[in-house]
Amino acid sequence: MVQKGTLGDGEQLGIPEILREMRRMVRASVDRRATALAQLKEAEGSDPFRILISTILSHRTKDENTARATENLFSRYASPAELAKADPRVVRRLIRPSGFYNMKARNIIKASRQLVTEFGGEVPDNEEDLLKIHSVGRKTANCVLVYAFDKPAIPVDTHVHRISNRLGLVRTRKPEETESELVRTVPRRYWLELNDLFVRFGQTTCKPIGPKCPTCSLKPTCVYYRDVVAKRKPS
Repeated sequence: MVQKGTLGDGEQLGIPEILREMRRMVRASVDRRATALAQLKEAEGSDPFRILISTILSHRTKDENTARATENLFSRYASPAELAKADPRVVRRLIRPSGFYNMKARNIIKASRQLVTEFGGEVPDNEEDLLKIHSVGRKTANCVLVYAFDKPAIPVDTHVHRISNRLGLVRTRKPEETESELVRTVPRRYWLELNDLFVRFGQTTCKPIGPKCPTCSLKPTCVYYRDVVAKRKPS
């Protein structure tokens, strides 16, 4: 259930106001780098294959590592057909910066083969078919829809899941539950920007460890601040 909070002296905050404040804080942040997927979208013109593979490579790693691995990989293999026939040893070496490179190499080669054999070498533009691809779950499928095809969806990664719960927008334990709640409560017009905005806000302000609560303008409406940070005794 989406909770409304207050900002300042009793002002009620809904989704539009929360997103507005996030945008303002992200713009004011010293670190103004775009996320890896946003950078790739801009650089490659929303190439669906590169977005798909980059999202798979992004699992359990930082944006800068994803960007390095993606650049290395596509300097050698530019299409599903090429990557489907790639030497796994070469792929592992190229994507090493992303971490878990043995598993990820197997996954992206298998996904590329599937694109060639089942989808004519094209990345599908619908969730049902995307979820049929090896190593593609809901987060990856939604990332492809948003960043490659500009189709409204809500990719829920660790940032979206964490921040939504901290702010009291949802009360969920699993990312899948968070997605369902956000889809139900967030107006569709905000879906395209939500992931990128939450990720950047999570990287600059609402960090997993050491969030910058003192300077966050959403502090008055934040459940995490009220229930955890504000109750800590001074050392």
